[in-house]
Amino acid sequence: MAKLYFKYGAMGSSKSANALITKFNYEERGMRVWLLKPSTDDRDGRACIRSRIGLWAEADVITPQDDVCALLERQGKVDVIIADECQFFTAAHIDQFRRIVNEKNIPVLCFGLRTDFLTHMFPGSARLFEVADSITEIKTICSCGAKAIVNARIGPDGRIVTEGAQVFLGGNESYVAMCHKCWSEAIRRQNES
Repeated sequence: MAKLYFKYGAMGSSKSANALITKFNYEERGMRVWLLKPSTDDRDGRACIRSRIGLWAEADVITPQDDVCALLERQGKVDVIIADECQFFTAAHIDQFRRIVNEKNIPVLCFGLRTDFLTHMFPGSARLFEVADSITEIKTICSCGAKAIVNARIGPDGRIVTEGAQVFLGGNESYVAMCHKCWSEAIRRQNES
């Protein structure tokens, strides 16, 4: 029985690397993987998924207007769907993944962030928490050694950003994973200075 999986973590928890390793494992067994990413994520090129450790693969790009179920029909045989940066998919896309699992018995593995730089859920992530069969945290740590859960956005001045658009693409130069305590204390110190 196929399932809808959500594997989430803070920035730097190796979500993309896990997605690409999972792709390799399926393909090594002769299975066909349909690798997807949302059009919002164009950091590493429109149709490329790249991890910080150097793994990469080409992926099909899904726009907000796309119907994933309709696109699947044009793919031929697919054994598994792996989707990266799932926080940027629409709730409708997540519902389409759910339909594919239910109606086509194809597993869908989604990798992404849970929350933004202000600890608010992304729409795609929120919907996955509502409808996924399996939810797994990919853990990473704060510089203090505690589990990181916050994706702190860092401005050009080195300060933690506390307002702005929910989506701002960036990597290690723009974000750092922190525990909630360190994040809160850093913001408090900023406000006092």
